[in-house]
Amino acid sequence: MPKPTSLKVRNSVFTTLVLSSIAWAAPAKAGEAFVQCGKASWYNLRGTTANGEQADPNKLAAAHPSLPFGTLATVTNLKNGKSVVVRINDRGPFVKHRIIDVTQAAAQKLGFVQQGIARVKVTSAAPLAGKNTPDNCQ
Repeated sequence: MPKPTSLKVRNSVFTTLVLSSIAWAAPAKAGEAFVQCGKASWYNLRGTTANGEQADPNKLAAAHPSLPFGTLATVTNLKNGKSVVVRINDRGPFVKHRIIDVTQAAAQKLGFVQQGIARVKVTSAAPLAGKNTPDNCQ
C-alpha cells in the first residue's frame, strides 16, 4: 500500500499550482498596449542603474516603476508632440505624481530640459506591467 502524502507536500504542490495559474490567468490581450500618462522628469544619473548597467545621460533610456528592464517605450511630450523611444533600464521615479524619469538626452529630444518636467504619454507593446491610464492623456 502506498504511503500517504504528507500535508506539507500536498500544500506545497497546491500552492505551486495556484501561483502558476495566477501567473497565466491574465496575459495582455493581443494588440493591447501599455499606455500611461502623467508627469515625466529627467535625471543625470552617472552611477549604476537598477539593472546593473553603467548610466549614460547621452543614451535614450529611462526609469519606470514597473515596465520590465529592456522594454522599449515611446514617450511623447503632450505639449509639443515630440516623441522618443527609450529603453527601460532603471527604476523610479521616486517623486510623487511622476510616472517616468528619462535621461538628459531623451529630455532634450522631447524638448523639456529647461522646464525639467513635462506631461507625457508613455506607450509600449510590452505585456501590461502597470496600470493603464489612457483616460488622462489630454
